[in-house]
Amino acid sequence: MSTRSASADAPQSGAPSILKQPRAVWAVAFACVIAFMGIGLVDPILKPIADQLHATPSQVSLLFTSYMAVTGVAMLITGVVSSRIGAKRTLLCGLALIIVFAALAGSSHSIGAIVGFRAGWGLGNALFISTALATIVSAASGSVAQAIILFEAALGLGIAAGPLVGGQLGSISWRGPFFGVAVLMLIALAATAIFLPRTPATGRRTSLADPFRALRYPGLLTIAITALFYNMGFFALLAYAPFPLDMTATQVGFIFFGWGVLLAFTSVVVAPRLQRLFGTVPSVLGALLLFAADLAGMAVLTDSKLALIIGIILAGAFLGINNTLITEAVMGAAPVERPVASAAYSFVRFSGGAVAPYVAGKLGENVSIHAPFWMGAGAVLIGVVVLFAGRRTLQGHRHVAGSAEQEQEDQAELLAIGDLD
Repeated sequence: MSTRSASADAPQSGAPSILKQPRAVWAVAFACVIAFMGIGLVDPILKPIADQLHATPSQVSLLFTSYMAVTGVAMLITGVVSSRIGAKRTLLCGLALIIVFAALAGSSHSIGAIVGFRAGWGLGNALFISTALATIVSAASGSVAQAIILFEAALGLGIAAGPLVGGQLGSISWRGPFFGVAVLMLIALAATAIFLPRTPATGRRTSLADPFRALRYPGLLTIAITALFYNMGFFALLAYAPFPLDMTATQVGFIFFGWGVLLAFTSVVVAPRLQRLFGTVPSVLGALLLFAADLAGMAVLTDSKLALIIGIILAGAFLGINNTLITEAVMGAAPVERPVASAAYSFVRFSGGAVAPYVAGKLGENVSIHAPFWMGAGAVLIGVVVLFAGRRTLQGHRHVAGSAEQEQEDQAELLAIGDLD
């Protein structure tokens, strides 16, 4: 049986508060909130878009598919780009692309055009998100775990705010949320440009092959495949649930706002406590099992709007726990640079996010309204099996140092994977 290190478990009374961060960290975190809004922003307007542009649920679901597919593939080049032009320029390029393509999506007149512009949005999202995580981890005060919690808090707030903003703006026009993101991202770009210091390219220049080489490490591969199937359940819920709900954009926005708030709370507050009590892998296995059960319950009770609402909001609790603990596990799953590990992991997991929305829409159209939730539950259970089978491969590797600062950071803290047996 492997155990967590004493230093990881011991309370760090002298560690700085997670709220005492440099302005650069807060600027990037704010930009992360806006970037993550893009995930749930379109949720409340899926049905209005389908109604007004005469599209089917599977066609509208392509807004998620194109976005996630391009994000996943583009993750492979993020390390190549950032290692050559530096983190700040990569962040600014990503933000600029999101601004342009969000505005173009809002100006579109066909479902095909929106799907295409969402793909461009996904490219910008990949450049920004992968670099943002590494930037926050390296620039934040305190431990790596605290930095990841801060990143996940930004993720949770963005996911929570996205449906709420999308619902309110979508009640005016389905174009409103797209233009809203463009404006907010412009503010985020200005804040990042002003407050984030110049970050020249440092360390080894990575190649396109590095993420694939990183997947040769069993620990990273296990987490990535687990996340692939877990994301299938995640995005089946996100992309299909608005259709059986059959509510207004504002109502759907408030429901998914509740989902996002619970996600943010469990990612920041509950996940670290579960990790200390049970370890990372047991906590993730438990949360995945509960998420699968939740999806199965929604599959059985799809005809009840109240059951769907409760199931959607409750799912946020399990997703928040998984997001934080799996992200932290990735940071220590292979002895490679963090951007390389993040790129490899994201490439695999976003494949699930790309496939699931379209499959869920087709199942809902051709089988039954219950089938998408059954598919999601089954996919999550496969993820449970993968993680349980590969639990012994997660031994908490150190990352290869990309700079003197990162080397000191890695020496100061080795992320604990937990009791794996």
